[in-house]
Amino acid sequence: MNARGTAAPALQGTLPARLRRPHPALVLGVLAILSVLSILVGAALGSAGIPVRREVLILLDLTGLFPFERAWDETEVAILLQLRLPRVVGAFVVGAGLATAGVLMQGVFRNPLADPYVLGSSAGAGLGAVIALTLSVPFAALGFSPVPVFAFVGALTSTLIVYALARVGPRTPPMHLLLAGVAVSSLLASAMSFLMLYSRVAQTQLQSIFAWLLGGVALSGWQELRLLLPLLALALLAAWTMARPLDAFAVGEEGAANLGIGVERAKVLTIAVAALLTALAVSISGLVAFVGLIVPHGVRLMTGPGHRLLIPSCALAGGAFLVIVDLLGRTIVQPSEVPVGLLTSLLGAPFFLWLLRRTRGTYAA
Repeated sequence: MNARGTAAPALQGTLPARLRRPHPALVLGVLAILSVLSILVGAALGSAGIPVRREVLILLDLTGLFPFERAWDETEVAILLQLRLPRVVGAFVVGAGLATAGVLMQGVFRNPLADPYVLGSSAGAGLGAVIALTLSVPFAALGFSPVPVFAFVGALTSTLIVYALARVGPRTPPMHLLLAGVAVSSLLASAMSFLMLYSRVAQTQLQSIFAWLLGGVALSGWQELRLLLPLLALALLAAWTMARPLDAFAVGEEGAANLGIGVERAKVLTIAVAALLTALAVSISGLVAFVGLIVPHGVRLMTGPGHRLLIPSCALAGGAFLVIVDLLGRTIVQPSEVPVGLLTSLLGAPFFLWLLRRTRGTYAA
């Protein structure tokens, strides 16, 4: 295996036909088309359906480059632009962020069971959200209400605490990070439970707290996305630049160092980018499970273990996946909604078990 984590040329020619993977351009092209289609369908369907063809005409007309005779109602334009598209794009952002963070965590820990929340970011975000709802402080920061702001800060802070606790001299052993993540997550979850049990204000907000903990993308407009989209793009670009160190980690930290990788620096940068992606996601969605665990596994079967292709593929697949799941949550029990985090757990757990059984032994390819 070379430094990029791909099989040597001599081995590639001996792979069975069923394990030969499609060309990278084909993979990215298919996933990009799937992403666009999922966004179009997700924005078109709902309690007030808008045909996809009409939706495309509306969007093209709004660019000013393709003027059409307006055969649609302005109400449809308002529903599409102010309600549907912000939510669908928000779901795509959350899915892309969590899936990419999952890839980074699995690469750093060399553990396929690692997920974006392994360093306590979920517990930190949950505690932050509960504190915000308990304080009931009426303020807005860059268009965000207190809950997403506190959740974002809580997710990043918990990750910093875990990293500081796990550091041993100049090194941060992966096992120490995992153990510190478990301990800090337990502590923060206990603090959150304490507030929910003994704070009178929190008890009046229990419905809001549980709704946030179950996960759900509920954006009303583009204000939050104007900040999140550039940050997500920068974080995804930073994640892609970590492809070579992550490939090298596959042979162990000592092997990566022998290949000229600055192990600790690469580990710190990777964890920082993963923490930022996770914090950005949970700030607008609450806790959404399994996206960062099952999407990388499914995509890895198509792309192989090389992170240069795996990272952008997971971003596209994760975004499309969560858009589709959010669409299911909005439509299967109308007029009510099923929380997207509940659906990802219901769908993700059995799929992950099936995936483990179906693909035993194939990741070694």
